[in-house]
Amino acid sequence: MFERGVIRSAIKRIISGLSVFPSPNDPITRWPDGLRYLLPFFVPMKHTGENVVRIEAEALRALADRLAGPMAADFERAVELMFHCQGRIVVSGMGKSGLIARKIAATLSSTGSPALYLHPVEALHGDLGVIVRGDVVLALSASGETEEILQLLATIKRLQVPLITMTCDEMQGSFDLPSPLRGSGGAQDDNSKKKRAMSTLAAAAEVALDCSISKEACSLGLAPTASTTTMLALGDALAVALSEKRGFKEEDFANLHPGGKLGKRLARVESLMHSGDAVPRVTAQTRMPDVIYEMSRKKLGVTAVVEGDGLLGVISDGDLRQQHEQRGNDTLNLTAGECMTKTPKTIGPQEFAATALARMEEMKITSLVVVDGDRQVLGIVHLHDLWGTEMV
Repeated sequence: MFERGVIRSAIKRIISGLSVFPSPNDPITRWPDGLRYLLPFFVPMKHTGENVVRIEAEALRALADRLAGPMAADFERAVELMFHCQGRIVVSGMGKSGLIARKIAATLSSTGSPALYLHPVEALHGDLGVIVRGDVVLALSASGETEEILQLLATIKRLQVPLITMTCDEMQGSFDLPSPLRGSGGAQDDNSKKKRAMSTLAAAAEVALDCSISKEACSLGLAPTASTTTMLALGDALAVALSEKRGFKEEDFANLHPGGKLGKRLARVESLMHSGDAVPRVTAQTRMPDVIYEMSRKKLGVTAVVEGDGLLGVISDGDLRQQHEQRGNDTLNLTAGECMTKTPKTIGPQEFAATALARMEEMKITSLVVVDGDRQVLGIVHLHDLWGTEMV
């Protein structure tokens, strides 16, 4: 094995004929494309991460400029096709593009647009039946010439399924080598500077979205980095624009995310409240000793005062302490109707747990009576119930 210093010296001798050689302190965007594979020998490792992020950020800036300009109409048309889709959005891609396709399909599904990922190879071996009339296909391919994707085109066209593509057709050739490192191939050298023509996949699409980049962030210019970042961002842009067009609301998001910490935060009050026999309740005529017994037995520190199922008021531990301070033992001679708070704080069963918590914190209370539109008592939600959601 050669030592790193020996390799570095040899490379410097090889490229000594270059008229301009970049400094290690120069940003990677100033390095000739053909020298990017030499980057590890000249640039300190601490700068590599910064360069990668800057290249990908520049690719995203260019994508945003296209969305605001020449690609705006195509983007809107893609959103319209997906919005009017009567079936599902079938997202497909191979390799790294396939991984991005999986994430885009998941994002679409979680924001109100039914979607699934179709592996193109599995499709060619039986899973092609997933695609039916009424679907929309979103195909990802950096080159636009991925053989496994192209083999799906016949079925897509036969079923008259709209095709949206994400490709990097406008991406420069892999390497634009400086003359000392490039052969003297004449026309071949000139072709290395030319942009690719529209790919087969993009040409077959109803809408072709441009994910082109100036260069990959990989020092070799080979590993999908900036290209997959632009695809992912464009997929997110489609999903969010589509969800806004559908009028997708927070409650819709909650219905699709019942699990995890997010699901707990968006849980409905009705799923957390105490109901049925677990709800402490007394009538307005109930004597205070029986009120205290009911509160102690149900262990919520509060009781609803009801007439039938209709809410008249509540009595809390705080109300008992206040009455005892004012009346002493005479409190035991009173009725629930005489001690209750007549304007209790309530909440609806479809409210979010986060809303209940915010209301308790604002009012400095530990319980809310859950009522329907007619103020019929449905249950009681306690602060302890919300602790289980990991919100507090």
